[in-house]
Amino acid sequence: MAKKEVTSKPAAASASKTLSSSSTGKASKSAAGSALSQRKAPEKTTSSSSASAASKTLRDGRTSKDSKSSAGSTLTQKPGSKKR
Repeated sequence: MAKKEVTSKPAAASASKTLSSSSTGKASKSAAGSALSQRKAPEKTTSSSSASAASKTLRDGRTSKDSKSSAGSTLTQKPGSKKR
């Protein structure tokens, strides 16, 4: 079942800054792109590759506050795994 969450306006602004920065890494940009694509689309969820990139972004100590904000938003929209 898909989560019915969307990216907030402040998180979308952070994602936009992340994407426009020339010094931002590939993982941060991937997470930011995923967050922006889910801005007004509650039916969309985060893919496994985007979730992995967001996780990597959050763990990296050199990552900016804007990048971490958009990565966090990306991860909150990842559907949970099914329990067996």
